[in-house]
Amino acid sequence: MHEAMLYEKLADLRVRCKTCQWHCVIKPDRVGVCRMYRNADGTLYALNYAEVSSLHVDPIEKKPMFHFYPGSKVLSLGTWGCNFHCKGCQNWQISCVDGSFLEHGSRIISPEDAVAMAKRERCQGISWTYNEPAIWFDYTFDSAKIAKDNDLYTVYVTNGYISEEALDMIGPYLDGYRVDVKGFTDKVYRDLARVRQWRGILDMAERAKQKWGMHIEVVTNIIPTVNDDDEQLEALASWIHDKLGELTPWHVTRFYPQYEMLDLLPTQISTLEHAYDIGKRAGLRFVYVGNVLGHEYERTVCYSCGNMVISRTGYHVNVIGVEGSRCRFCNAELNIRTAK
Repeated sequence: MHEAMLYEKLADLRVRCKTCQWHCVIKPDRVGVCRMYRNADGTLYALNYAEVSSLHVDPIEKKPMFHFYPGSKVLSLGTWGCNFHCKGCQNWQISCVDGSFLEHGSRIISPEDAVAMAKRERCQGISWTYNEPAIWFDYTFDSAKIAKDNDLYTVYVTNGYISEEALDMIGPYLDGYRVDVKGFTDKVYRDLARVRQWRGILDMAERAKQKWGMHIEVVTNIIPTVNDDDEQLEALASWIHDKLGELTPWHVTRFYPQYEMLDLLPTQISTLEHAYDIGKRAGLRFVYVGNVLGHEYERTVCYSCGNMVISRTGYHVNVIGVEGSRCRFCNAELNIRTAK
């Protein structure tokens, strides 16, 4: 076990974890909500440090991130557990486990070995993904520091429930922050993810951009009857526009039934296109339809001159009209990060 970086010792051998917004107060021999931090006699330990459940070389577009090093390869690592318990989790096999995860078969990969692997596989960066990165924060922090020393970009694919303390610690070493915003009401977060104080997710996304200059992209998986109403989508789009900026990409993706939501049907494509229209009406320059192979709204089109600057069909990407962060045809700012 690895002693946690962010916690506070309390009376009676209790501890308060400061890694995510639950701020769990944990009694001796107990674990927090994520089940990956254990109190052993007044010391908080990370149970899953360097325990890798999932490892792939992915296109960055799979995260999805469309304006961040387009066409690049990223080493993607996931662990076990999560601080959310979403009914429709797409990766429930690795996120919905407890401290017995070792029985499922881990691969131990040190931060140094992860960076070496990324370079060996000719990746341009490392991403912590598949389940919530904050619940193995200590490992991702150590890895991110080494990655930056080796000129690799770094990405969190996150539910956004990281604590302010943890965000500020990793902030200097984290380049990309791809955040899920699952809905825009207390009821959705309570019913879908069993989370009550969800607005801190918005605060941390704003902080990641404003304080640390991270590249932000937002994803909303559109679930029929759950978060597909105009009121939520309009409020969400307006928040992105007003707080993160009109050039922030918003991905509205198709839900497919998983885990405890097998009674629902996949999202209709017309619903996704309606969400796209809502985003555009809110003033967002870049709204993308996801999980629909070959849809025309996968492409990046310059809002100023109308030229297509990046074509996409699934993960087949062709960067046509980007120079630096701007449109090659008209020099409009596109908020695209590319290799220096």
